[in-house]
Amino acid sequence: MTQQTGGQIAQRRDDADSAEAADGGGGRPRRRRLLPWKYKRDLTAVQLRRRKLVTRSALGVCVLCAGTVGWSVGQALTYPGKDSNMARLAEWARDHELGFVVNKLEDVQYNMHPPKVGGTLSADALARMNATAPATTAGAAPKGAPAAAPAAPVIPLRAPMRPLVTPGLPGEGVFRTLSSAHGQPIVQGTYVRPDGEHTSYEAAVAWISGKHARFQLHPGFREPGGTFSVPPTIPKGQRTGLVATWNGGFRVTDGGSRGGFYLNGQTAGDLRDGTASEVFYKDGSIRIGVWGRDVHMTKDVVGVRQCLELMVDGGRVVPDIGDDSKWGVTDQSKMFVERSGVGVTAQGDIIMVVGQALSARTLAELMQRAGAVRAMPLDMNRAWPSFMSYDGSKDPSNPKPTNILDFEDPPDRYYVQATRDFVAVYAR
Repeated sequence: MTQQTGGQIAQRRDDADSAEAADGGGGRPRRRRLLPWKYKRDLTAVQLRRRKLVTRSALGVCVLCAGTVGWSVGQALTYPGKDSNMARLAEWARDHELGFVVNKLEDVQYNMHPPKVGGTLSADALARMNATAPATTAGAAPKGAPAAAPAAPVIPLRAPMRPLVTPGLPGEGVFRTLSSAHGQPIVQGTYVRPDGEHTSYEAAVAWISGKHARFQLHPGFREPGGTFSVPPTIPKGQRTGLVATWNGGFRVTDGGSRGGFYLNGQTAGDLRDGTASEVFYKDGSIRIGVWGRDVHMTKDVVGVRQCLELMVDGGRVVPDIGDDSKWGVTDQSKMFVERSGVGVTAQGDIIMVVGQALSARTLAELMQRAGAVRAMPLDMNRAWPSFMSYDGSKDPSNPKPTNILDFEDPPDRYYVQATRDFVAVYAR
C-alpha cells in the first residue's frame, strides 16, 4: 500500500517536471499561440523596436494608399461637366485598369433589373410620339402685305417610317421638324417602339439633310483627352446656326473603340483599316464607311472618329450582327440597353438612332429601316448616348437644346466642357 502510493507521487512529480520543462521553466502554464507572431512579452527589446517600426511603416503605407485613392476618386467626382456620379466612378475605374469590374457589375445589374417585357408607353412618351407637326416654310408675309401663294418647302418631311410593332400607335413613325433653318426642316425626327417585346420603351430616329448642314467633330477633355485646336464644348459665340449634336463612340484610350480619333493633324489611338468611321471634311461634310475601303486619309480630311465595325453595309444588316465579340464586352451586345448609332443614306443624308432598350441587332435594324446604307454603332448605357436638337428662334446666338429622349444628362451637356467627344451640326 505504501509502496503504491509512493509510486503515484513519483509519477505526478515526473509529469510536473515535464510540464515545467515544456513551459521553459517559467512556472506559469503556457497558452496556445493562435496568432502568427509572438506576444510582446516574448520579444526582446530589439525585436520590440523592430516590430514597432514595421507596424508604423505598414500603417503609413496604408494611409498613403488610401489618401491617394481618395484624392484620385475625389478628382473624378469633381471634374467639370455634367456626368453623373455613377458615370464618373465607372470612368475612374476604367482609367485604373478596372474595366472588367465595371463590366461585371453592369452584367449583374442587368440580370437583376432586366428591361420590362410588354406593357405600354408612359403618358409622356405617348404624347411625345403623337406630337407631329408640319414642316415650317419660308415664313408668312408681313401684316398688310398682299397674301402670296404658299411656297412648297425645299425639304419635304420624310415619308413615315413603317413601325416595327403592329398595330402602330398614333404618330408612330411619323416625322416632324426638330430643327429648322432658313424656314426649312433640316433636322427631322420620329419615335417608334424598338421591337414586339419591349413595347413600353421608345427609340428615336433623327434625319439630317447632308446638303443643308455642316458637321464638326469635337474632342472630350478626358476622352480622348490631350490638347486639340477644337474645344471640348460649344462655347458662347460659336452657337449660332447650331441645329443638332450627338455623342461619340466607345472609348479610344482603352482600346474599346478598336480604332482611333483624328482631329486637325493630331491623333489619339491608331486609325485602323476595316474600322467603321465617321469622317469629317474641310467643307463641313461628313461620310460614314469602312476606313481603307470607303474612306481614306486625304488632304481634305479634318476629323475621323472610329468605332468597331459597320452594322449596316450595302443597305443590309451585316450577317454577323449576332457575333457578341463585335459589339461589346461578353454578352453585352444582346442586352437591351440604351444605345446609339449613326448612318448615312444613299443620298448622303445622316440617320441617327438612339433608344432606351436596344440590342446590337435591333439598333442595326432600326438604322437600316430608317434608310441607312452604311451605319455604325456609337456608345451604350444610360450615361453616354445622346441626340439633341436646337431651337434658335428666340435667341439665335444661344439656341435652346432639347433631348430627343430622356437620358441621364441634361440637354445642355455640350454647352459645358464635355468628358467625351461629340459631333456638332450647324445649318449652312
